[in-house]
Amino acid sequence: MVGSVQVGDGAPVSVQSMTTTKTDDVQATLIQIHELATQGADIVRVAVPHEADARALPLIVREGGVPIVADIHFSVRLAMMAVEAGVHALRLNPGNIRNPRHVKEVADAAKERRIPIRIGVNAGSLDKKLVAKYGRPTAEALVESALYEIGLLEEQGFYDIKVSVKHQNVPEMIAAYRQLADRTDAPLHLGVTEAGTPKQGVVKSTLGIGTLLAEGIGDTIRVSLTADPVEEVKYGKQILNALGLRKDTGDLVACPSCGRAELDVVALTEEVEAALEKMDLPPMQVAVMGCEVNGPGEARDADIGIAAGPGRGLLFSKGKQIGWVPHDRLVQSLLEEAQRIGDEIRAASGTTADGDGVVVTGAGRRPPTMSIGMGPPGE
Repeated sequence: MVGSVQVGDGAPVSVQSMTTTKTDDVQATLIQIHELATQGADIVRVAVPHEADARALPLIVREGGVPIVADIHFSVRLAMMAVEAGVHALRLNPGNIRNPRHVKEVADAAKERRIPIRIGVNAGSLDKKLVAKYGRPTAEALVESALYEIGLLEEQGFYDIKVSVKHQNVPEMIAAYRQLADRTDAPLHLGVTEAGTPKQGVVKSTLGIGTLLAEGIGDTIRVSLTADPVEEVKYGKQILNALGLRKDTGDLVACPSCGRAELDVVALTEEVEAALEKMDLPPMQVAVMGCEVNGPGEARDADIGIAAGPGRGLLFSKGKQIGWVPHDRLVQSLLEEAQRIGDEIRAASGTTADGDGVVVTGAGRRPPTMSIGMGPPGE
């Protein structure tokens, strides 16, 4: 348990991110934590490289509203301050602390307070001996490092552990997590480290995280981007939604670029997407189609959809044909129907307009492999 969030053992896959503020700037840090939580972050990590950051933790934990993870690296003193502050988890590699007596001190304090520890192995910070042994940061090197770090905590009788083996190379990352999943039952935190800007980072993260989740590997994720951390949360949720592991955002289905379209489908879809983002709707699938080949079928299969033709479009709702709508009313009619269906969904589920999305399932520890059409390739 990371605060109120269960990680592993078949629990829903959680989405994490990390603040970019200086943690000792409490106001700025809390503002960013609240932004991340509003966008759907289940867990938020904050950096604690200095004593001033550790002193800020009690207020951040109290006012954060979501479970807070303290990111600690070399200092047993900062780790103990974070534990005393009541953080909900530590991100800490015991090998960095080195002194077994200090490792025991942290492990005992975390165990007493039921604070889990995430071991974070990263290709960029592997022990030089392991790099020399394997010639480079291979998947095998990451797994050996992770098992060593796990052993350091288990020697102290501490077992409330989750683990990550992040690599910037997607095939190496996938291989490392596959190997680690065969060697430990500890919950796994997935991520492609240093993935870059959203332009490339989203593709790398979707391939790495998505592949593993589709195989039933992974319990919590972070889409690491060189961007506003809010973007990490948005893309993380989209990965889970695309795999059917979470249902708290809508799914917009639209035509690809195609000469069969009878109108500007790109402009129409962008208009619908922008309008839907401003509406407070429960999860639903909306289809915007622009020709008579695939349009009617896709629109009929969605919760609501429009199949546009010359001068008009055919509106569908829950599989039923509603009727023809002129081009100048396509968007308005679609949004009105979306609101009506949204109200029906909420009434049936007993939720309100400000209710949380419903999580439907999660990845466990290697259930039967899912067969999923991944589409184009999309710490």
